[in-house]
Amino acid sequence: MKRNIIIAAMLAITLQTTHAQEESVTEPQSVERSYIYRLYLTDKKGTTNINKPEKFLSPKALNRRAKQLLAVDSTDLPVSPKYIKKIAKQAQVVGTSRWLNTVVVKVNDTTIIDRLVALEFVSRAHRVWTSPKKVEEMPERKAFATTFPAKENTENIYGKGFHQIHVMGGDSLHAEGFRGKGITIAVIDGGFCNADSIPSIQKIDILGTHDFVAEPRPNIYLDTSHGTGVLSCMGLNEPHIFIGTAPEASFWLLRSEDGRTEQEVEEDYWIMAAEFADSVGVDVINTSLGYNNFDDGVNSHKYRDLDGHTAHISRAASMLADKGIVLVCSAGNSGDEPWKKITPPADADNVITVGALNRKLTNANFSSIGPSQDGRVKPDIMAIGNPSYLMYGEGEIIRANGTSFSSPTACGMVACLWQALPHLTARELIVVVRQSCDRYDTPDNVYGYGLPNFWRAYVNNLTR
Repeated sequence: MKRNIIIAAMLAITLQTTHAQEESVTEPQSVERSYIYRLYLTDKKGTTNINKPEKFLSPKALNRRAKQLLAVDSTDLPVSPKYIKKIAKQAQVVGTSRWLNTVVVKVNDTTIIDRLVALEFVSRAHRVWTSPKKVEEMPERKAFATTFPAKENTENIYGKGFHQIHVMGGDSLHAEGFRGKGITIAVIDGGFCNADSIPSIQKIDILGTHDFVAEPRPNIYLDTSHGTGVLSCMGLNEPHIFIGTAPEASFWLLRSEDGRTEQEVEEDYWIMAAEFADSVGVDVINTSLGYNNFDDGVNSHKYRDLDGHTAHISRAASMLADKGIVLVCSAGNSGDEPWKKITPPADADNVITVGALNRKLTNANFSSIGPSQDGRVKPDIMAIGNPSYLMYGEGEIIRANGTSFSSPTACGMVACLWQALPHLTARELIVVVRQSCDRYDTPDNVYGYGLPNFWRAYVNNLTR
């Protein structure tokens, strides 16, 4: 995922502000080596009764499923608490995945894993993280602007956000009163620098936060600005300066990205975040994260993995629509690199993978391409991302490149469309968005189905 952040940072440096200051970081400290493993379990004996879903899913989550006629099944059941208790006697339990029936554990002594694998309910173990030799301390909070110097555009209420919403017919949908109200969006990212302090972002309806990384930050609002930028693309509401694509939606901010290293465990963290989002009743998830190359090089993904069901993260992502959730994810920023292809979870089934367009609506060179390895159209849709306008952690409206920002720009409109067409299921909504695209009849592996028109999607499906 690190390239997504780097691309954003390159243009973020050009922001017109003197309020930012250099992050102060102390010298890296040596630490005792530790390891994280993913344990695959054989069954869920001793878990909660499937007829009592209220014990593990919120009323909002159950209502979302009931509305879409989706039954609670065995994948929804929590990992066996009896098994977790036995595992916890020997290792630190970092988290679990009920959908994939796995437990993530941290140890300092790898021989413990041999003993865990010997347990009758553990089928195998896979190392997903090795601690770095040195760890940097947390940076100090960045300074940020609290006011804007002047209105950016007195004639257009969207300000600098106008073009990226107008090309998708989003302003027309907003004009009908569909601005995301009643829709809950989870943002799964690496951190949300200053999102708790910047006045403009404090206006966004943030329902809560959660950190899923094994060594959590004391405050996810101190970490990278990447998630702040992603959030702003959807939720910001500063008339004549910048209005995002879903300014009346509600948001959960979830951290799954560990910025210190690039290792497989981040896929596990992401899955924990997605399952949490499901449990609290989220409707739509945006993730501007993607994984193919890992630091050790051993477990990096291959092209053959891009089938939606091989990468651990993609297996979980492919389940979201059947939980009643629409996942909108970035295609990746590898289009001008040797890899070129989409990065998991962008290969998942029944999700909306978003590539990046420039301001002239042609493909951005860095935007990752498809198709999936099993021949599905990828990316699914395109949106402005070269550059996007957004607000970073310094509190100013800036320009930044990346599918990291084309994804939330589109995601906000998906939320508005679902508000407008509440009778649709998650699977149906994904199809409707694709059908609204300008290349729907002639998709390819660069543009996918093309640029969506959310106003057209609304009008064409009013009578369904």
